Amino acid sequence: MKLSDITKNSQIKPPRVLIFGPAGIGKTTFGAAAPRPIFLTIEDGLGKIEANAFPQPKNYLEARSALDALINEDHDYKTLVVDSLDWLEPLIWAHTCEQNKWQSIEAPGYGRGYVEALKYWREFLDRVNYLRDHKKMATVLICHSTVKRFEAPDAEAFDRYVLKLQAKASDLVAEHSDAIFFANQVVNTIKTEDRGRVRTRGTGKGDRVMYTEERPAWIAKNRYGLPSEMPLDWKTFQQQLAGDQNNV
Repeated sequence: MKLSDITKNSQIKPPRVLIFGPAGIGKTTFGAAAPRPIFLTIEDGLGKIEANAFPQPKNYLEARSALDALINEDHDYKTLVVDSLDWLEPLIWAHTCEQNKWQSIEAPGYGRGYVEALKYWREFLDRVNYLRDHKKMATVLICHSTVKRFEAPDAEAFDRYVLKLQAKASDLVAEHSDAIFFANQVVNTIKTEDRGRVRTRGTGKGDRVMYTEERPAWIAKNRYGLPSEMPLDWKTFQQQLAGDQNNV
């Protein structure tokens, strides 16, 4: 390596977005609004949304072959939408068990099965990254949320929304994402007193938003300097992204 080898990276690559949240919040609709999307529907989640989609894969190899088709064949798709990662995970586990002749992903003990499954997660994500780097495709990875207890080393334990994935897989997918958005409804709480007992009740207008910065209650991240809260809408994200890139 020499100083003469230094180059300035001026090309902004298409975003790799991971969006997660409760069922029915609008994650699939968000992905469908991206430029020229093609869906890899691991679950039957499109409903009434009109979008091009691969046939629902029966196993991991079929899911992987869909990415290979996008890599090897000519097409004009601009966005890959994977819906959803938590439905892909059992396919990866089944493939891992088949390759190792295990009865279940926990059969080898000591978390070895989950570690071995990371090989196929990496294989899948490498293809996703190839589409971004060589086919100039944006990616939207969809996942459901779950609530888990977080044991903080410097504070009392608390509950937070996380990806509905095994912890090692969750960390790997998060690492490969440029942005992680937590999608949810805006909820306010009010306290009322009933027969001497104070009750807390949730209220709201049903507004759907996505949070782009991590908080104690949820994981999130973005590399684009986005507002911490935005409407759950691809157009808004694209406008904010374009504004940020103009300032690079």
